[in-house]
Amino acid sequence: MATLRLGDTAPNFTAQSSIGELNLHEYLGDSWGILFSHPADFTPVCTTELGTTAKYKPEFDKRNVKMIALSVDGVDSHKEWIKDINETQQTEVNFPIIADEDRKVSDLYDMIHPKADNNLTVRSVFIIAPDKTIKLILTYPASTGRNFKELLRVIDSLQLTEYHKVATPANWEQGEDVVVSPAIATEDAKKIFTKGVKEIKPYLRMTPQPNL
Repeated sequence: MATLRLGDTAPNFTAQSSIGELNLHEYLGDSWGILFSHPADFTPVCTTELGTTAKYKPEFDKRNVKMIALSVDGVDSHKEWIKDINETQQTEVNFPIIADEDRKVSDLYDMIHPKADNNLTVRSVFIIAPDKTIKLILTYPASTGRNFKELLRVIDSLQLTEYHKVATPANWEQGEDVVVSPAIATEDAKKIFTKGVKEIKPYLRMTPQPNL
């Protein structure tokens, strides 16, 4: 099994899910996607994560992002668990949960780490661009819940830097200044970024976020 790297095409698959059969590439279409695994149904941290995902769906929708969850449990288990998520998290699960009982998808995406657990998926996150390339990979242990505000922040950065010649500095948030790409000479940068370019060092130039 080859290790997936940033820039690789996200492997396609067809699997059963809580909303019926799902083909990854067809389901994503022209959208961005977040494919994220959780260790098992009816587990406490995962229950809070999927409830949080449901609550954040309007924010992901604004960014043209589709969420897809996965665990090695089956469709019937997912549907029963969704009732618990809706009840305990005061929400409605509004995205598909893939059933991966045969571990086909888990193996395809290297979501099972034997030294962590031989049978359960770790908390993997794959952000997939509309061209189906993998833009970000995160792996959390089963004991640590994910920060969905951070996933939104990362999406904002990825979408900004995909279409503009900039990078985002540490702790960047939507609306803050960004870094001019090192590949652009300062004089050229001043023509491209009409809001202004501040040169701190020859290799560190800042400009207001260009898409606002």
